[in-house]
Amino acid sequence: MSAPVFSTLGCRLNAYETEAMREMAEAAGLSGAVVVNTCAVTAEAVRKARQEIRRLSRENPGAPVIVTGCAAQTEPETFAAMPEVTKVIGNHEKMLPETWQTLRAPDLIGETEKIRVDDIMSVKETAGHLIDGFGRHRAYVQVQNGCDHRCTFCIIPYGRGNSRSVPAGVVVEQIKRLVGRGFNEVVLTGVDLTSWGADLPGLPRLGDLVMRILRLVPDLPRLRISSIDSIEADENLMLAIASESRLMPHLHLSLQAGDDMILKRMKRRHLRDDAIRFCEDARKLRPEIVFGADIIAGFPTETEAMFENSLKLVDDCGLTFLHVFPFSARKGTPAARMPAVKGPLIKERAARLREAGDSALTQHLQAQIGRVHRVLTEGPRLGRTEQFTEVAFDHDQPEGALMELRVTGHDGQRLVA
Repeated sequence: MSAPVFSTLGCRLNAYETEAMREMAEAAGLSGAVVVNTCAVTAEAVRKARQEIRRLSRENPGAPVIVTGCAAQTEPETFAAMPEVTKVIGNHEKMLPETWQTLRAPDLIGETEKIRVDDIMSVKETAGHLIDGFGRHRAYVQVQNGCDHRCTFCIIPYGRGNSRSVPAGVVVEQIKRLVGRGFNEVVLTGVDLTSWGADLPGLPRLGDLVMRILRLVPDLPRLRISSIDSIEADENLMLAIASESRLMPHLHLSLQAGDDMILKRMKRRHLRDDAIRFCEDARKLRPEIVFGADIIAGFPTETEAMFENSLKLVDDCGLTFLHVFPFSARKGTPAARMPAVKGPLIKERAARLREAGDSALTQHLQAQIGRVHRVLTEGPRLGRTEQFTEVAFDHDQPEGALMELRVTGHDGQRLVA
């Protein structure tokens, strides 16, 4: 029988978990199945999941189709009702080796109970399955899962459960193994990374974890943090930004909006000035730091003036990498019941935000010409700077290496060196 086919939709954490599932499925001897790891962040993400399931079912006739991930957790009946789907597995269940031991095909075909999804809110620990290196040249390490906050637009806590942290000692040991295997960069990932430690003895903070990793793994060349909630940045995290050159000068911020009233209606915990102040403080500590951010266009009740405040945030915070999300109502969230902005207006505002993001990126790229950057090579002709800016090489480079390269130009999306 052939190896199982895996498909991942959504975030980097989902991609990490797909690799863990692949390892468990192979260890359990699962073969000839299709596994789709879904995303639930928007209604469009759920639509794409259904589309992907139908496509893979057509391409793999007769293969059992196992659906898991956030969309499977939040609306299992939607997927169980699809004739193509054999089994729906919850987000907690997918990370348990025993689940995969009971999913061996062809046993699946005769099963009548399609849904195996438990209450994610009852889960108290992160799954113990940690993979030694997801990614070919940079490794992603999951240190946290779930979220205790209830932003009015977000369904993810109901897909991921409450916040759970991986103990620091477990994280450090895994990173030591990754460095031993030759990885030059490790990225810490989670659903709500800055809440790391709130459920651990002594209530450590993310900054404590970062400092501990850098102290106990001196051979790690580069440590990177994925998306953070800037209002939760602790003293040690700011100290690490200021003093630790091995902590990369790039942060992706969960900002979502730049208008105080919209932020309150989103049930965010920061205001506009908090975001601007954080960026100013971090830039004083590390002048070369760059910021990415998530911004939602067309949140319910958003007026033109409110949108303009979000648009101005690109300049006021000095953002470089913008992830723009046209608002998409998620059934079951408070925002879905708020007065909606008309669809064409949401589209138009998203386009204006993306235009501002493109302009900010061009400005950043232009400023790098002539500078020497330490680049992690991801392929013979592609790498990333410490600021996570893509670099295209004019001739082949060894993969997975750290190279000092001079920037000679850019193509509007990436640097050329």
